[in-house]
Amino acid sequence: MSLHERLNRYASLEYESARPRARGQITRLIGLTLEAVGLRVALGDYCLIEVTPTLSVEAEVVGFSGDRVYLMPLDAVDGLQPGAVVRPQAGASMVPVGFGLLGRVLNGIGKPLDGKGPLDAEDYVPLAGETINPLKRHPIDTPLDVGIRAINGLLTVGCGQRLGLFAGSGVGKSVLLGMMTRYTEAEITVVGLIGERGREVREFIDHSLGPEGMAKSVVVASPADDSPLMRLRAAQLATRIAEYFRSRGKKVLLLMDSLTRYAQAQREIALAIGEPPATKGYPPSVFARLPKLVERAGNGEHNAGSITAFYTVLTEGDDQQDPIADAARAILDGHIVLSRSLAEQGHYPAIDIEASISRAMPQIIDSAQYNLAMQFRRYYSKYQQNADLVSVGAYARGSDPLMDRAIELLPMLNAYLQQGMQEEMLYQRSVQELAMVLSPPPTNEKATPTTRR
Repeated sequence: MSLHERLNRYASLEYESARPRARGQITRLIGLTLEAVGLRVALGDYCLIEVTPTLSVEAEVVGFSGDRVYLMPLDAVDGLQPGAVVRPQAGASMVPVGFGLLGRVLNGIGKPLDGKGPLDAEDYVPLAGETINPLKRHPIDTPLDVGIRAINGLLTVGCGQRLGLFAGSGVGKSVLLGMMTRYTEAEITVVGLIGERGREVREFIDHSLGPEGMAKSVVVASPADDSPLMRLRAAQLATRIAEYFRSRGKKVLLLMDSLTRYAQAQREIALAIGEPPATKGYPPSVFARLPKLVERAGNGEHNAGSITAFYTVLTEGDDQQDPIADAARAILDGHIVLSRSLAEQGHYPAIDIEASISRAMPQIIDSAQYNLAMQFRRYYSKYQQNADLVSVGAYARGSDPLMDRAIELLPMLNAYLQQGMQEEMLYQRSVQELAMVLSPPPTNEKATPTTRR
């Protein structure tokens, strides 16, 4: 942190400590929302609620009406009684950051969940990161190796790009994220597990990440039974930690599972304080918060580091027109769609190449790879359009040269798209294999046996 940043931070804390603060009391509890009076606080401030003489719960100011303030607690408030004391807090939104967090698992407020003792934090910074002037961001001009052949070759990702991973339940998105974490060339990985089942958090850490991936990762987990405010904060904390590493000039891979759960948490809060629903039950504030979170990722100023982000988007019933999926496509730099039909065929990763796109790809690869990728898509799409004719024997060879070639290449196209969970595929090797698939040896040429030594 620069001297200027430190001075601004301490000045802000001094201002906060000097603000007149008055104790308030709880007057009403409606669903997830607490109503209090007697407070002089601003939207986004934090308070401590004295639930019992020995238990205090942190809450955030999420709205107000006249002299009544609406609070959302970060934890359960079992045992809360009318008239409970509410105390405003100064600096409660400061969160830990630093390289000492690598290999650790945190909750939404930055407390360790892994039982490995206190965090070795280098600094504490505000939860809300600073907005970067879009004209000062370094352009996306360098490919990032994510270790997945289909993505490296056909959906090339650039350093600082933000993509959506669109999938229904049970089609392998967590496995794909784990492979990226282990095999990426990014120096640091930050994983946000937002609203997932508690069982899946442990499974992702033990099986998908493994010791190799965990060594260079920070995991922020807020399972489904956490309060909606805790889930919101977990997504913001994961992004804030990634921003810190970016400011230190590091290539950061941010994996957030899932953006949908983040939106649902905001929906719960908005509906609880009386905001009217707009689109399929989602209030307008949901669609305002999504770009604020996503835009914090990306490249920094003057090539000072990058955050390449993958946000999983749960498509309910595999509906790609879900309002959150539709909003995510509009604000992200591309999307990768996982197909349930491919997953049911044992095709992993189940990436639907026809429905997926990387918007930054044409600017970060050379013309040779771009032409190969477009050629691959043409053959693959041509076969899919006529697959029914081929399966019933209604297609006559020779009637369409492009289709004939697509039929000939199909086994190699499918083999290129598939990859084992323990198989790492470097970027250059992915491009080389793409060229090999599209220029196979003549069928009449005999293969030369390989001599073992």
